[in-house]
Amino acid sequence: MPSVLDLAPVMPVAVIDDVADAVPLARALVAGGLPAIEVTLRTPVALEAIEAIASQVPDAVVGAGTVISAPGVASAVAAGAQFLVSPGWTDALLTAMWASGVPYLPGVSTTSEVVTLLERGVREMKFFPAEAAGGTAYLTSLAGPLPQARFCPTGGISLASAPEYLALPNVGCVGGTWMLPADALAARDWGRVEALAREAAALATVS
Repeated sequence: MPSVLDLAPVMPVAVIDDVADAVPLARALVAGGLPAIEVTLRTPVALEAIEAIASQVPDAVVGAGTVISAPGVASAVAAGAQFLVSPGWTDALLTAMWASGVPYLPGVSTTSEVVTLLERGVREMKFFPAEAAGGTAYLTSLAGPLPQARFCPTGGISLASAPEYLALPNVGCVGGTWMLPADALAARDWGRVEALAREAAALATVS
């Protein structure tokens, strides 16, 4: 599998409350051109949702987000997660993610964290919370001294601001939720989700 950062310009971040929504939601995102889907481990059904997507939506590359512990790593991979995303990292979490055998994006928000991860052989990271931690200006500043680091910025990014991030040489993709608006999910309006996903996927041609 190519790097998860290179699958699409945008990685949808999905918070799934009803496992019955997992498969149609994933199918809508994939149909719209966004195959890499981060399902956050913030709800009781998150692992079931990952398992359902992994088994029933073969064109999706489903990952687990908000992974914050070694047991969380093990549970996510057992459910079928094909990549892991954390909002931050510790030595124990980093070791567990490395040992999992699947790609992972540890979260960073400071230069020292980036340097430490580079020292440990990690070159792909989540930049979180992107807007609050300095946004495109911060990432631009990192590109000069640390060009080997690549990021998936997540947190506060919108359709309007995403192109500014995607134009940076050290950004592979961005994470976002705007293609999964709460009212569309509540109405199970998968056609609208697909349309919003297609709009986000088109950013690859304009960045």
